[in-house]
Amino acid sequence: MELKLVGIAAGNPAHLTSAAIEAISQAEVILIPQKGEDKEELAQLRLTLCETFGAGRVIGFDMPVRDPDIEDYKTRVNLWHDAIAAAWLHALGALEPGLRVVLLVWGDPSLFDSTLRIAERLRGQMDFTLSVVPGLTSIQLLTAAHAVPLNALAEPFLVTTGRHLRNSGWPAGVDTLVVMLDGDCAFRELDPEGVSIWWGAYLGMPGQILDHGPLSEAGPRIEARRAQARAARGWIMDTYLLRRQRADNAP
Repeated sequence: MELKLVGIAAGNPAHLTSAAIEAISQAEVILIPQKGEDKEELAQLRLTLCETFGAGRVIGFDMPVRDPDIEDYKTRVNLWHDAIAAAWLHALGALEPGLRVVLLVWGDPSLFDSTLRIAERLRGQMDFTLSVVPGLTSIQLLTAAHAVPLNALAEPFLVTTGRHLRNSGWPAGVDTLVVMLDGDCAFRELDPEGVSIWWGAYLGMPGQILDHGPLSEAGPRIEARRAQARAARGWIMDTYLLRRQRADNAP
């Protein structure tokens, strides 16, 4: 069996690479995770790509959820990944051998996505070859939407999570942060003095929302807009860039 992980950015057909389109059109089976009614829109975006680019069979499988009662974060996530791998194994095991199977991955499979780690759990349990088609990340969609460079001139940047930002604060030695997987507006914990934010939700999707400005002014607006959007759609995916301004680090 050939298992291919295809990055699909935010599900916008215009953002797929020609390699991604080719992989979808040549797939004999595409697995689509079902995440419940509140995230049905995400499944529908994947289905639309399959219809647009002429995929073969589309097979849905129920996506396990994380156990909220497990306190340790990494333990909770690892057990969740074990459960997802078991769901994949069940779905793939029902197929005839030798097929070209595709999984559609938001953004790119290499960045803050565990699809590759989950695939590795299948080693030794089934015979397959693994390949990856890269996709646009939410970081690229964010900076493009705001028409802002990712890094300041000759300066590094750091990609981190809301959890790390909340628990550890602003990392030393870097003035530009990209924050992903932030479910609770970790920027509230920062001293906003001299900090600018560029934020986007549903990047590249219908209903994209953007905001930017000094953190002291834009932060409260973003919190309110984020809460409203999540209540209206039942889910939210957002990313933001923070830059601490110095006289010598203009974009």
